[in-house]
Amino acid sequence: MSKFTIRTGTEENFFRRGRQLAKMADCGEALPDERVVSFEDPAEVLKLITSTRLALFRTVKEYPGSITQIANRLRRDRSAVKRDIDELESAGLVVIAEKILPGHGRMKEVQVAANQFQLQAEVI
Repeated sequence: MSKFTIRTGTEENFFRRGRQLAKMADCGEALPDERVVSFEDPAEVLKLITSTRLALFRTVKEYPGSITQIANRLRRDRSAVKRDIDELESAGLVVIAEKILPGHGRMKEVQVAANQFQLQAEVI
C-alpha cells in the first residue's frame, strides 16, 4: 500500500466515500492504492497518535525490527512498546510480519503499513 490516511469525518463522509469507491469499481476503474481510517471524534485520533506512539512509529519506519529491538532502540520497557505496537497495528499503521532468519529460526518483524501517511483533522 502506498498511502494511508487518518482523518476525522462524519458518518455521511464515510458513506459518501464508500459510494464513490463502489462507482469506480462498477465502472471498472482502478481503485486507489490507499487506506483511509476515519474517526468521528478528533479526541479519538489524539488518543491513538500520542507523542510516544509517534516516536515509536518513526523508529519502526526508519528501522523495522522485533519488538525487543525497537524497545532497546527507544530505551523503553518491552511490554509498554508491545502495547503501543498492538494499538498501532489495530489501527493499521504497522504490520507484524514473520521473517525467516537464515539458519536461525524466525522472528516477528514490525514494519510500517504504507510508504506515505497523512493525518487530516477537521473540528466542526
